[in-house]
Amino acid sequence: MAAMSAKLSLAAVLLFCVVFVIAQKKKEDPLTERVQQMVEWNSKKSIIRLNTEKFKQYVKGTPKNYSVIVMLTALQPQRSCSVCKQAHDEFTILANSWRYSQQFSNKLFFTMVDFDEGSEVFQMMKLNTAPVFMHFPAKGKPKKADTMDIHRVGFAAEQLARWVQERTDIQVRIFRPPNYSGTLALALLFSLVGGLLYLKRNNLEFLYNKTFWGIAALAIIFAMTSGQMWNHIRGPPVMHKNPSTGAVNYIHGSSQGQFVAETYLVMLLNAAVVGGFILMGEANVLKGDPGKKRVFALVGLGCVVVFFSLLLSIFRSKYQGYPYSFLFK
Repeated sequence: MAAMSAKLSLAAVLLFCVVFVIAQKKKEDPLTERVQQMVEWNSKKSIIRLNTEKFKQYVKGTPKNYSVIVMLTALQPQRSCSVCKQAHDEFTILANSWRYSQQFSNKLFFTMVDFDEGSEVFQMMKLNTAPVFMHFPAKGKPKKADTMDIHRVGFAAEQLARWVQERTDIQVRIFRPPNYSGTLALALLFSLVGGLLYLKRNNLEFLYNKTFWGIAALAIIFAMTSGQMWNHIRGPPVMHKNPSTGAVNYIHGSSQGQFVAETYLVMLLNAAVVGGFILMGEANVLKGDPGKKRVFALVGLGCVVVFFSLLLSIFRSKYQGYPYSFLFK
């Protein structure tokens, strides 16, 4: 009886082991299939395009042992989202850098959902704007930091790679295609300056012209104070268009960011204010008709008042709660 009992116990243990192995295999099969499919897509394109069903299955579905970076965008021409095109170009550089790097593995995939191919995904994520970059970790649900704040840091490929490393601990070294436009522009500038100096070699008095150097200095000051250097470093979008409502914003609603169009607007307003002060200064030293001096002074004062009020209005819109205003609120 003891021998029979031992045999039955051994058979029960073996049966349990077989059932356990079969269950584990069934559990792993969906994961293996999912990873193989993502790798196959990734071998064809560095960015995997997803619709609603694929998003639910390969991004939101479980089990999953890989991280997914999703760009939710609106690239169709009828959406008129110029920012989306710029962001897509930078995202492509990031995805290509990862695909062709030595560190490439099946632990990270870059995907994209277009609004016209997966509007339900936007509803699911409660999004009414584009572009948006989100990280979906291998385990658990996305946290607040898994949505990139492009209004604060921009969406340059280098910024995206830094954010990806923070969220996944995977470093992506950015490889940009050669861009000789800056070198050509600089060479053209030096050529023009050199040609001008050569043509004027017998008359270089303009180099001692105070007005010339004053205008050049003001141009540099306007460019720097309007935020052009910030644009160069952060790479912000030109403007923002809501893909759902079509509303276009040229002024960033936060003090932590700005749009390219906003910087040019601020530069023009600063130039108009300075022009007003110049007119008032000219009115003081102008000789001749008093009426002309009065016109210069009034026009200059009007420029200062109106355009400085517009500058103050922009400042108020970015710094919520700022109590002061002038003509415009």
